[in-house]
Amino acid sequence: MESLISRIKDDMKVAMRAKNKDRLLVIRTILAAIKQIEVDERIQLDDVRIIVVLDKMLKQRRESIKQFSVGGRDDLIIIEEAEIVVIQEFLPQALTTVEIEALIVEVITATGATSIKDMGKVMAQLKPKMQGRADMAIVSGKIKLALAQ
Repeated sequence: MESLISRIKDDMKVAMRAKNKDRLLVIRTILAAIKQIEVDERIQLDDVRIIVVLDKMLKQRRESIKQFSVGGRDDLIIIEEAEIVVIQEFLPQALTTVEIEALIVEVITATGATSIKDMGKVMAQLKPKMQGRADMAIVSGKIKLALAQ
C-alpha cells in the first residue's frame, strides 16, 4: 500500500503537469505543513500523524469560513471550500452519522460512562478511531447528548 506522503507528492506532480495552479497551491501547503513538523521535531511523519495534520488544516479552514461568513466575504469562502475539497481527498473516507453514533454508543458502553464528567474518557477512546474521518466538534456534541440522557 502506498504511503500517504507519496500519494500527496504524486498528486502534486499531476497537478503541476495539468497546470492546475489552485490545486497545486493547496498540495504544496499540505507538504509545507508536514515538512514544518518534521523539521521542528526532527522526525519522519507516518500516515497517522499526517492525517492529524490534514485534520487540523480542515478545522482551520472551517473556522475561517465561519469568520468570513460573519464578515460577508463570500469570495474568500469559495476559496476555503475549494481547499477543503482537496484536503479531504487525502483523508480516509468520512464516517456516516449512523457509524458515528454507533461508535459513540459502543465506547460509552465499554467505558461505563454515565455522565458528562466521563466525557474525557469517551473522547480519548473515540479520537483515534475517528481522526480525519469525522468532525470532532460534531462528535463532541453527540457525546454530550448521549451522556445527558
